[in-house]
Amino acid sequence: MTSAVTTDKSARPGYGQLLRTPGAIGFVLPGFAARLPFGMLTISILLLVQHTSGSYGSAGIVAAVTGVSMALSAPVMGKLTDRRGQSAVLVPVVLMHSAAVSTLVALALLGAPVWALALAAVPAGASVPQVGPMVRARWAAKLEGSPLLPTAAAFESVTDEFTFVVGPVLATALCTGVHPAAGLITEAVLTLAGGLVFAAQRATQPKAHAAPAGGEKHASALSFPGLRVLIVAFLGIGAVFGGMQVSLAAFSNEIGNPGANGLLYGVFAAGNMTAGIACGAIAWKIGPRRRLLLGYAGLTVAASVLWTAHSMILLGALGLVVGLCIAPALITGYTMIESLIPANARTEAFTWLTGAVAFGQATAVTLAGRLTDAHGSSYGFLVPMAGTVLALATLLALRSSLAPKAPSRIINSSTGSPATAAPEAPAAPVNERGVGHRVPVTVD
Repeated sequence: MTSAVTTDKSARPGYGQLLRTPGAIGFVLPGFAARLPFGMLTISILLLVQHTSGSYGSAGIVAAVTGVSMALSAPVMGKLTDRRGQSAVLVPVVLMHSAAVSTLVALALLGAPVWALALAAVPAGASVPQVGPMVRARWAAKLEGSPLLPTAAAFESVTDEFTFVVGPVLATALCTGVHPAAGLITEAVLTLAGGLVFAAQRATQPKAHAAPAGGEKHASALSFPGLRVLIVAFLGIGAVFGGMQVSLAAFSNEIGNPGANGLLYGVFAAGNMTAGIACGAIAWKIGPRRRLLLGYAGLTVAASVLWTAHSMILLGALGLVVGLCIAPALITGYTMIESLIPANARTEAFTWLTGAVAFGQATAVTLAGRLTDAHGSSYGFLVPMAGTVLALATLLALRSSLAPKAPSRIINSSTGSPATAAPEAPAAPVNERGVGHRVPVTVD
């Protein structure tokens, strides 16, 4: 017997209703514990390698290698997860990550050269567990067809942003107040413990879609044009994150107040979190494709004027607006996966988007760093502008790819193309706990 999820159209899809979904708390809490280390990794590497080598340049190289390695491996991990199941992939991955990070820590403390640290950073980044996409895949499976799905996407966006705010603060406190290696050691321990607890929640994980018989293979989620367009959009969002990190730090140094960096980035993150919370509480009247285009247009305009700010107050206000515009674009993009990608490829699709943000961020950090070194922070802010302008142009030109082609689709493994399936029977109304089920029928 199958089940579907619907919600009474008169009901307001709020966070309380979302968290009352049966089984949700069981994967939400360990999921947060397992993804908190994600926000600690880059800053912990930067602080440790800078301490042992005395060079921010060397530390930046090692951190960038970690980010690129993660971005390239994330889709592969997502595809394996769709085929073999979350627990089967997550358990060995967290074990590998803990071992790789421990090796990196040991090499750094022993004074290994930069090339050795960069080499060790490859497996450390490649083994970063994709817990965020796994949580999103559980929501998508649990709430398929429900108006609560955008609320779940908003909830995950807020959780991600909270991770990026708390993780660096915790890592910095550990590295500066305890030991330069304490941040990375804690990251490895939390990844291992949180990942194993999350993997143990097997009841809520999506069904694995094993390879079909006859030697045929599942087509990649990347074969769907809509995902490729969303990847470009998320690369632009990554450019905003990376460009803001470097340029805000450079601006703070230019005004003689390095401590202002934390405040300015906190305002930016607060705008993102606030918009994310609001997006999840709104019952939208317009479709997701239009929401994405409008939200991204707003983000592009806001990012395009950052370079004009020459005072802390003005830059803080503009950063707040940029943060307010990022969340709607992120949330809507993740929400659209449910209608663009079939169930047997969604975890892979989510990891493509997560990897796109990471890759865009790594690229932007490098470009903005060179521009700020040569010309100052104002030029560094041109990176978010360029990234969002190019992404918006792509979204507008290929917006037809973002329209769902059918109410229910599967991947045709032999051709690698989407195939239309017959629509499912109507589902029963939602129950009091937020998830509805079909009317039971007699089975043999």
